[in-house]
Amino acid sequence: MRTAGWATIGVLGLVIAEIVVFVVVAQAIGWAWAVLIGLATTVLGAMLVRREGMRAWRRFRAAVGEGRPPGGEVSDGLTGLLGALLLIVPGFITDAAGLLLLAPPVRHYTGRQVRRVTERRISPAAAGDLFGPRVVRAERTPPPAHPTGEPDGDVIQGEVVEGEVIDPHPNQHNR
Repeated sequence: MRTAGWATIGVLGLVIAEIVVFVVVAQAIGWAWAVLIGLATTVLGAMLVRREGMRAWRRFRAAVGEGRPPGGEVSDGLTGLLGALLLIVPGFITDAAGLLLLAPPVRHYTGRQVRRVTERRISPAAAGDLFGPRVVRAERTPPPAHPTGEPDGDVIQGEVVEGEVIDPHPNQHNR
């Protein structure tokens, strides 16, 4: 099945789940309160879209102005905007997801995930420009020895380094 087909099924499933949850909540607290809460979260989301958008734009401009890679600000801004947009969409499930995305720990985690996905989908050079250079923590290991003690024809001269890619400033990218 194509991606569009799965997306359609997912949206339909979400709509059905939102209706079911709304009916359950309305029966528990009353229809008027359920509608009022739904309207309040929509208004809150609209206000937050403006605030998050302006905040993301200011932080992006500041990073570019200071010569810093703007990727952390972009991923954080996208996460905040998505949270605010989910509050605008009617329904308690999307409201809960939007509020979670606006909570700092979830927002930081999601921003890091946006960065990881972006780094996988774009060229390493573009990722370096967007998020800054990658830092590698390395451990020195001796070159592999040939069983006869003679150099192997496939051995590349130089020191072998094994390592893992780490984020040099994990908190700086997702404020």
